[in-house]
Amino acid sequence: MSDLQQVWDAAKASPFSPTFSKDSQFLVGAVLLTIAFVLSGVFALNRSLATLPVLAIPASLAFGFGAVYMICAVGVNV
Repeated sequence: MSDLQQVWDAAKASPFSPTFSKDSQFLVGAVLLTIAFVLSGVFALNRSLATLPVLAIPASLAFGFGAVYMICAVGVNV
């Protein structure tokens, strides 16, 4: 038996289960996008180097993950 076949057989024993089910991806995406827009709005009003790690970085991460979850929730394959 080849190494690839052994890997395939081992993977069958533990199927992948996502962190958030397909039914909850829309809610997760909407919440993350809402958080991203609120944080980026607050950062736009109070721009400084001190608020960069507190507001801007979490806002960009929330927007990135929220956009991917929303794209997956509406059926666009990424």
